[in-house]
Amino acid sequence: MDLGKRIRIIRKEQKRSQEEIAKACGFSKSLLSKIESGSTMPAVATLMKIANALGVKVSDLLEVQSGLDTVKVSATQYADTANWITTSKGYSFFAFASGRHNKILQPYIFIARKGEVKNHVFSHEGEEFIYVLSGKMKYKVGSVEYDMSAGDSLHFNSMEEHAVTALSDEVKYLAVFTEHQPRTDAAVEE
Repeated sequence: MDLGKRIRIIRKEQKRSQEEIAKACGFSKSLLSKIESGSTMPAVATLMKIANALGVKVSDLLEVQSGLDTVKVSATQYADTANWITTSKGYSFFAFASGRHNKILQPYIFIARKGEVKNHVFSHEGEEFIYVLSGKMKYKVGSVEYDMSAGDSLHFNSMEEHAVTALSDEVKYLAVFTEHQPRTDAAVEE
């Protein structure tokens, strides 16, 4: 089952309208309709907003849950381009361990190509860690722009607006997102 169908099924199981979910996400009903129909692939930040509005994790949207506590991703799974998602924003990503239940972080590999990434910013709950595997890019967090090459990393609050610009023909980077969980009083006391 594809991403759009999963979103639609979860939304309908909750007896919620496209308009309600789109409003909670801060974007148009038309965009949600395009995502659900599969005519557009959303950015990861958009997926995080949809998951939050539906009260689920991004992994619930990306893959049928396996229920395994330990999830191994083989090199062949990662190498198979059918397992990658190409967004309408001009980059592609692979979600590692998307089938693991109740996780608080989600690792991804992103590929951005020079001249293909559309000028846009992300903002979502949680934290991010970025590690450049190959290539060069500018990564803007808030008002600060960082020049980054292989081996460089950033860790930041994802609520700050952030954006990537590929400087080399292709930049590949690991990104680990937390799916922010509100802390309860019991968790604070521990």
